[in-house]
Formats: sequence, structure tokens, C-alpha cells
Amino acid sequence: MDTESEPYVRLTTLRQVHQAVANLNTARSLADTLQTVAEGVVNGLGYELAAVNLVRPDGDLVVAAVAGSASAEAFLSGRVGSRVSWERRLSMGERWGELRFIPYTEGWVLDDDDVPQWRTTGPAPRFPDEWHPMDRLLAPMYSAGAAGGELLGVISVDRPSNGRRPGAWGREALQMYAFQSAIAISNAKLRANMQRALVRLEREQQALRASEESFRQAFEYAPSGMAIAELGGDQHGRLHRANDALCRLLGRSASQMRRYSFSDLVHPEDIGTLLRTSAEGGRAELRLRRRDDTFVWVSLRNSVVADAAEGPRYLLTHVEDIEDRKRHELQLAHRASHDSLTGLPNSAELRARLSSRLCARPPGSEPQHATADHGPFGRLEGFEEVVGVGDPFGGPFGEPLGIPGGIPGGPGGIPGGDGAYGHDRAPDALADDRSPGGYRPGDYAVGDYGMADYPAGTGAGDFGAAYSGSGGYDHRDHHVHTVPLDEDSDESEKGLAVLFCDLDGFKSINDRFGHHTGDAVLIEVARRLSSGVRDGDTVARMGGDEFVVLADGLGRADAEDLAVRLRNAIIPPIRVDGRAVRVGASFGIGWAGCGMSADEVLRSADQRMYVEKRSRARAGRRAG
Repeated sequence: MDTESEPYVRLTTLRQVHQAVANLNTARSLADTLQTVAEGVVNGLGYELAAVNLVRPDGDLVVAAVAGSASAEAFLSGRVGSRVSWERRLSMGERWGELRFIPYTEGWVLDDDDVPQWRTTGPAPRFPDEWHPMDRLLAPMYSAGAAGGELLGVISVDRPSNGRRPGAWGREALQMYAFQSAIAISNAKLRANMQRALVRLEREQQALRASEESFRQAFEYAPSGMAIAELGGDQHGRLHRANDALCRLLGRSASQMRRYSFSDLVHPEDIGTLLRTSAEGGRAELRLRRRDDTFVWVSLRNSVVADAAEGPRYLLTHVEDIEDRKRHELQLAHRASHDSLTGLPNSAELRARLSSRLCARPPGSEPQHATADHGPFGRLEGFEEVVGVGDPFGGPFGEPLGIPGGIPGGPGGIPGGDGAYGHDRAPDALADDRSPGGYRPGDYAVGDYGMADYPAGTGAGDFGAAYSGSGGYDHRDHHVHTVPLDEDSDESEKGLAVLFCDLDGFKSINDRFGHHTGDAVLIEVARRLSSGVRDGDTVARMGGDEFVVLADGLGRADAEDLAVRLRNAIIPPIRVDGRAVRVGASFGIGWAGCGMSADEVLRSADQRMYVEKRSRARAGRRAG
């Protein structure tokens, strides 16, 4: 670039600078922009060699573009100079505005640093403003356009076309070009970042679409049931989607499943289990209602599908059919708790049932309420705090499984209606398939007199009332204490009668005709005893030829009448393999009460049985 002496030269130079700046805006990428910056110095500002050094993320500067010499480009491109060495250069030499000029007389100290440089030699200058090959002119570029901004890079130039150091006009043109180049590089970086962000966003969206499609296929075609339920909001708990396996399992279409929540489908006895199942990572085994009103055992596993913007939105529930396993478990449990010969409850089951009716606190003492531990949905004390607690399985559909308006009888009652689970109900307050004694059908025999024989207020669950097992009062406040009857009890008083039965003459049958005949006699006696009691009463085999009957809600006269009826039922001949055999029976009547153990109750009845057996034996001898 010529000196500023000639106006037409300045105008021509200004046009060249303007074109070089205009070219900066046509570059399509950061690499193109950097190369355009270097070429603009050579083509528009009149230098034979220019290099653009760009600041890297680590702070060092790399030679990103070179123009004017293919040899210099091959030697310099991609080489890196440390930030410390560059800061040293920018602090040396003469300050021409924002430019830095380091004359060859001072720059020799930089010959051995790590900044890439294209070295040429030449004679000493012949006049003061002649350019020397070892002179260095640097144009720093800042993000804010001035030295106060972040350093983006440095344009280094060499060999002016006129062989002279640039004058005031040339310096101003180079400084202005560096300012425009900084803007162009910043814009190119911004565009590159936006392009990378768009590419990354598109890849993420593609991955999300692929993930959603994979999830959809895994959800729809999973061999076991899966459901997505609303979590929060007005539709909290309602099933949003159900896959084909779950629809087949419950015998309902996908559109029908969307009308329900899990609380609408769960078995009444399992509503408590559902209430206590947490949303995140919760597991439960319970029964769900099919379309034909039968129930199937399933295993539920929960996980929350979270929305990053709004928090958890959906509950993903995996539903596995465990009907076969549960049936096998129930069979094993039945075998463990029932006599293999007669099918009656065995001694262990009898003690468990009797213990469930008793608590260690004698009637009249003050209760000590036990409080459940904190669960994922708060405290559970007497089930009062279950009401209104948030759950993942709620639904908006009335009270199809509960008792509208609550359940009277407890402290303040247990309210019904919809809650966070869709239905706030206490598990023990729901209708179920248990009989008045608290046992399931099949655990005991059907009798010939019914619930009318029970006192008023005796209902389902009373016989299976709470027993803490540790001597304390159970957390369920509706426990009804059992009071043992004695000689002075009024005829109107009722209690839990324990009838201990021992067969008379069985040993001689066993010894004379063998164990086959003895087993047949025991089976028939068990059948006759079971036929002589009510629904809800328990007939159990203690072992050998001993049986026990538990009958709740009886007075003293009722228990004696029951013993007579059962004895009379046993006495008729029993035919085995074409022969008739007879056995008698002795009954002892004991009375269970809170504060007593099961063994104490059974021992009392056993002692009374032996008293009755000896008295009958003495009466028989006197009659003979």
C-alpha cells in the first residue's frame, strides 16, 4: 500500500479494503472465514504474506490460515504457539494504536521462542522506513473490537508490496480490517456453534424418536402386561395406555382399560397392599379383577417416567401373571397348615387361628396403640392416615369396590370416596370372600346353622382380629376383645368356645382292623364334625384321634348343646370295607380370652375333656 500522499491511491486502497471486508461476509464456515481474512490482507491491504493465528480453547494460538506463499503455508499451517509467548510479543515493540510493530533491532530476542514464524534474511535498511525481513507487524483481534475484549486471534503480516513500513493511512486500514475480521470470526464461530447445536439437536431428536419407537414396540409387544398411568393432575391414577398382554390377561379391550385405575380393578382384600406400594421402584403382589369378575394374581413393579421440564408425569407399571406360582404357593401353604389325611387344619394352623383372635392385653386394661413405621406415603396408624394419602394407582371412578361414605364403628369411622389412590379405604373394611370367622372357604366345613347364631356385632374379620405377636395391642383399633366365660356367666353372655374331642374306642379299632380302617374312621369322623358346625367355625385335627372345634359367639348352654350334637353325630356306625365299626367321643369345653395363650386355652379344654371322659367312665361302671 502506498503512502498517503496521493488521494487517488487512498481511494483505490479504500475500495480494496471495502472489497476485502465484503468478502468476509460471504464465507460459509469458520475455516472459509479465516482463509478469507488472510487473503484479504494480501489482496486488499498490499502485503505479500499474512497469517491468521486463532486462539484455541486451551488458550494457545494455532496458525489457522496463511496467504501469499505456498511454502509458508505448508510450513506454518497447524503449528501452535503458547499463549505466554504471544502475550510477550503483544507487550513488546511500538504501539500503533491496536497494532504492535516489533522492529528487527528488537525482535531478535524472539527468534528462539515457540511462536511459528517464517524467517527470511536481508540486508540492513537503506532508509529509515524501509521494511526489513525480520520486522514483525501484529494486528490483534478482540471479541469486543478493542483491547478490553477477549482475544480471538492475531493477524501477522510481512513484506509490504512497496517495501516500506506502513504509514498512518496503512496502519489505520490494517487496524480497521482487524476489527472487521474479529466481527466476522465471532459471527462464524456463532454460526458454527449453532450448526453444531442444530446437528446435535437433530441427532437427539432422531435418537428420541428411535427410543420412543423402541419403547412403543417393547411396550405393545411385551409378553407380560404393561400399563402407563397418569401421575398427578385431575386424571391422577387413570390408565393412559395398556398393552395387548395386559388386555388379554384381564379380558378387556384397550379402550375399556382407559376407563379404570388400578384401584378400580384390585381385589378388596389387596387395596391396603396397593396403598402402600410406592410409585418409584414399588413392588407388590395382589389380585386384579378380570372382566368375568374372577381374579388373577399379578406382580406389579413401578417406575416413574419423568419429564425434565415438568417433573414426573407418568407411572409405568409392569404387570406379571403369577397365578400359577401363587396357586402352587397356596397349595404348599395348605399342605403345611392342614392335615394330609382328613384335610382339616392341623395343630399349628389351629394355634395360629386361635392366637389371631386373642391379644396379650386382658380386657379392661388400657390400650397401647402401636404406630406403623413411616412408609413412602407417610404414617399408617390405625389406617386413619391412609385416607387421602397420595398414591400412584388412584382413579376417578367412584367406589365400586368399597363402602360409600365410610365405615362406621372405628374411631371416627374410616371415610370412603376418592383420594389420591382413587379410593381411600382401609383394607379390613372392604367386602371380601372371607366367612364370618375370618377364614377362607375350604379351610373349614360348612355347618347346619348360620350367622343368626352369632351375637349382634360379630362380623367378618372379628375372628381374624389383630394380634401383634409381641404382647402389645395391635394398631387396628377395631379389635374386639374376647372375654372367657365362667361358671357365673350370664346365659346371655357369649364367648369363644373351644371344644376338645377325643375318640373313645379308636385304639381298639386300629389294633384289631389295622391302620387302613383306622384312617377311614378318622376321615369319616372329620366329615361328621365338619358337617355339624357353622360357617366360620373351625374343625381341626390335633393329631392321633384328637380333634378341636373353635366356635365363636356361643353361650355356655350353646356350647354344651353343640358338644351333644357332635357326639351324637359321631356315635352312628361307620362302614369300612363291608364291616361296621363304632367309636364314641368325649368333649371338653374351654373358653378363650384375651390375656391367655393358645396353649393355655387348649390345655384347659383338654383337661376338661379328661374330666368328662372319667366321669362318663365312672357313670358307665355304676350303670353296669
